[in-house]
Amino acid sequence: MSISLLKYVLKRLFLMVPTLLGILTVTFLIVQFVPGGPVEQMLQMIKGDHSSMGGSNTGVSLPGASPGSEVGSKGSGVYRGRVGVDEERIEEIKKLYGFDKPAHERFFEMIISFSKFDLGESFFYNKSVWELMKEKLPVSISLGVWSFFITYLISVPLGISKAVRHGSTFDLATSLIILVGYAIPGFVLGVILLVFFGGGNFLQLFPLRGLTSEDWDQLTILGKLIDYLWHLFLPLLCLVLGSFAVLTMLTKNTMLEEIRKQYVLTARSKGLTEKVVLWRHVLRNALIPIITGFPAAFVGAFFTGALLIETLFSLDGLGLLSYEAVIKRDYPIVMGTLFFFSLIALVAKLLNDLLYVLVDPRVQFEGHKN
Repeated sequence: MSISLLKYVLKRLFLMVPTLLGILTVTFLIVQFVPGGPVEQMLQMIKGDHSSMGGSNTGVSLPGASPGSEVGSKGSGVYRGRVGVDEERIEEIKKLYGFDKPAHERFFEMIISFSKFDLGESFFYNKSVWELMKEKLPVSISLGVWSFFITYLISVPLGISKAVRHGSTFDLATSLIILVGYAIPGFVLGVILLVFFGGGNFLQLFPLRGLTSEDWDQLTILGKLIDYLWHLFLPLLCLVLGSFAVLTMLTKNTMLEEIRKQYVLTARSKGLTEKVVLWRHVLRNALIPIITGFPAAFVGAFFTGALLIETLFSLDGLGLLSYEAVIKRDYPIVMGTLFFFSLIALVAKLLNDLLYVLVDPRVQFEGHKN
């Protein structure tokens, strides 16, 4: 790596800091104005318990509070459960969730923790955000990595074949198939597949939920692999079917654009075979826009696109965790996962730019020359 390219990389790494701060700041400010936070939810739950208790004098314990610190219990001979929660208990709940401090103080504490890669503790799961993310990673890794590689391994060769056979019956037939697949939303296809092949009104060929069977530990290595792929087949089919169209047509169009350029005619006039022209010259230049989206597509497949699929097939991954955190107002999970995903996305963007240099030596960054 040359000095100029190293300077470029260091500059981009340095610029990630204000970018992350901007993302976290905007999200934190939005969070402050969203109603129904954890304090309000706890108060609503307590009031609901009081209403259901009627004349009972049993109190409600706060999560994380010491034994005996019940809200609404008889204190000094006076039962206050039916008239609401007093200010002392409200302050106790705020302190439990950290809302007893001013917003700016909580923000700076969060930034300091994130700088140490401490994403905090969940309000409702009684676990660290890192621990929760590690528990959900197997599902996200399985869906993201497999869908990413299947999409690229099928779409790129298919796009090349369509470009070479442009206008043929093969080209028209495959275009029709992938566009129909693109037009069907993944979750709609998932419902159809479950009805027909997941024990709905027809066949029970595939499991309805989970990543593995209950007897996973008793299976052989080959049995575990088959069971794993058996559970993944329907969710992956829903994820990748709609992804084929964009990448396939992008590959085809870039290949056609390169084939029509003058340097291809020159290479052919020199007596080079069609295979050499296609694979050594055309493909390398056509790969540039495909490489452009490679890291971003990997990150997107890994972290984002499977919320509805996870819900539909009862797969407990990062997408479902983030969605439930927003619904529950579990702010440590919301901010922690946002920080982690944003950092990964920025690194992926940097890798994307560096791949440009590897694929096309003509690309230069601040005077860098290969």
